[in-house]
Amino acid sequence: MNSEELFAAAKTLLPGGVSSPVRAIQPYPFYVQSAKSAVLETIDGRSLVDCCLGYGPLILGHAHPAITAAIAAQMENGWLYGVPTELEIDLARRITGDHPSVDMLRFVSTGTEATMAAIRLARGFSGKTDIVKVDGGFHGAHDAMLIAAGSGATTYGIPDSAGVLPDFAAHTRRVSYNDPEDLEALLSKNDNIAAFIIEPVMGNIGPVLPDDGYLAAVREITTAHDVLLIFDEVITGYRIGIGGAQVKFGIKPDLTTLGKIVGGGLPIGVFGGKREIMEMVSPQGPVYNAGTFNANPATMAAGIAVSKYLHLHEDMYADLEEKTRVVAESLPSSAPGTFVRLGSMFKYFFRSAAPRNYTEAKECDTAAFCMFWEKAISEGVFLPPSQFETNFLSTAHGEAEMAKLVQVYSQC
Repeated sequence: MNSEELFAAAKTLLPGGVSSPVRAIQPYPFYVQSAKSAVLETIDGRSLVDCCLGYGPLILGHAHPAITAAIAAQMENGWLYGVPTELEIDLARRITGDHPSVDMLRFVSTGTEATMAAIRLARGFSGKTDIVKVDGGFHGAHDAMLIAAGSGATTYGIPDSAGVLPDFAAHTRRVSYNDPEDLEALLSKNDNIAAFIIEPVMGNIGPVLPDDGYLAAVREITTAHDVLLIFDEVITGYRIGIGGAQVKFGIKPDLTTLGKIVGGGLPIGVFGGKREIMEMVSPQGPVYNAGTFNANPATMAAGIAVSKYLHLHEDMYADLEEKTRVVAESLPSSAPGTFVRLGSMFKYFFRSAAPRNYTEAKECDTAAFCMFWEKAISEGVFLPPSQFETNFLSTAHGEAEMAKLVQVYSQC
């Protein structure tokens, strides 16, 4: 069967024919048969240079030998026990060693679980009820975070999904990214805010980068108002360097969420932070968290393998930065948009200036992006199918893959 036939079958079994909305490419998505290094092989016999990389986890590319070997070795010993293993201590020690803000952590199975648990913990620790997020910031598909971004930045949130109770959503407030005055104004009028959760670099509409001094101002403001600061580094963790954005920008949040790269490409989520806060998590404290697949041994083995590799080859981050620079410089001088990059994260925005927040990102010419995306895939390059998703590169993108990518962007 080809992709069109498979999608016709999928629509009878899966809502919209897919297992996640972003995969609903029109008129039908392509189906992957295998992947190696930086290339996807489709069921239709096409080879595509992959700049999506599972939406970020695969910093070493597909089926990297070190990760493959670690997973295979663990499979020989079983892949689910429901009891502790030494592996989780090993990976926890590595993560806490890389993040000065993280004294203790809990492994979960997804980034959504990590942010949901971090928010619950912030409420349980502080005794306060409300949460602040950034307009356009995505922190998983749970009720507290599915809040619309269309109205005033300091008003109560309204649900962005059917099934989310307005009363529940009312406990989520919103501010604009790169606007510390907006945050200060909100917190100065509310004494029931438990935490401010933020992607330090906005990855789900971007990358949208922080202004100079913005994150430092956020840290100062939240401290002054006794509000916990949660850095959602599910995307940026280990993507822009060991220690993520908090190390790169020199900020110590109270809580951190991780995912994607930390699990070597297998499902994972992590929430961690200051010892006094994390000691509130069950069974040590009253904030409940549990999961059958928490600290799954196969994921732990993959995470340890990627951690070892990144520490042994830390110079790869400079190489990845150079690759995105090469793509940026391939753009013609007449290109109508703006190229934004940070490490191995990059995006071409169809807007005359780089967006600084969600409102500006929404001003992009999405019709022009769609034409560009279709041209890219016709030439063998798969980019995330949205103007509002970050593109990624991996260590596996070699000369041939980079040449294709440069060819595509040189035609913008």
